[in-house]
Amino acid sequence: MKLRTIGLRVSGVIFGLVSLGLIARLWARSEIVIGSYHLGRIPSLFLIIATGGLSIWLVKLAGPWCAESKAAPTPKT
Repeated sequence: MKLRTIGLRVSGVIFGLVSLGLIARLWARSEIVIGSYHLGRIPSLFLIIATGGLSIWLVKLAGPWCAESKAAPTPKT
């Protein structure tokens, strides 16, 4: 496995864990307060969709169908 593939998979897993953490936070109904501003559900839903989408995209980039992993076989002599 190449370093680029490992990096894509690790970052995909990290984004997936962040997305799951945001889902758990939304399910537990805990609030995020930044200064005196309360972050509502709509920004949280946007962040869940964004981090989940990034996670899926990065894991797909690291898959066996990636152009990097389809290197031409070396000719046998």
